[in-house]
Amino acid sequence: MDEIRAPKGATKKKRVIGRGNGSTRGGTSGRGSNGQNARSGGGVRPGFEGGQMPLYRRVARRGFSNYPFKVEYKAVNLREIEAKFDDGETVSLESLKEKGIVKGKNVKVKILGDGELTKKIKVDIEKVSAGAVEKIEKAGGSIVKEG
Repeated sequence: MDEIRAPKGATKKKRVIGRGNGSTRGGTSGRGSNGQNARSGGGVRPGFEGGQMPLYRRVARRGFSNYPFKVEYKAVNLREIEAKFDDGETVSLESLKEKGIVKGKNVKVKILGDGELTKKIKVDIEKVSAGAVEKIEKAGGSIVKEG
């Protein structure tokens, strides 16, 4: 263990400032000659652009965004239900999670009508498209709305 050393040039000494002109960082200590940034506590606030109208004031911000309240639904097609569910089963959020079709805690689901359905199933989900309702009822199934 005594022989392990860092390779040459891997470690460098920290440059100490303000220790005389011979150190290359003496005198003004790398802050330039006077001015706002040379003084202690000097400098400008974040976003200041030297008197030019700052970006955060140039960009127009008008109106209201409903984005934080947006509700997203995971689309589940009849094709997936046909493949994973048996005749007479109930399609609910819990059963979709058990079969691995839907993942996540606070997920909302909408059944879409893509694909064919031959099995008689009971659908217990909030949102179902009109095309899906038609195909489910045509196959002899029923829809029980939660909400």
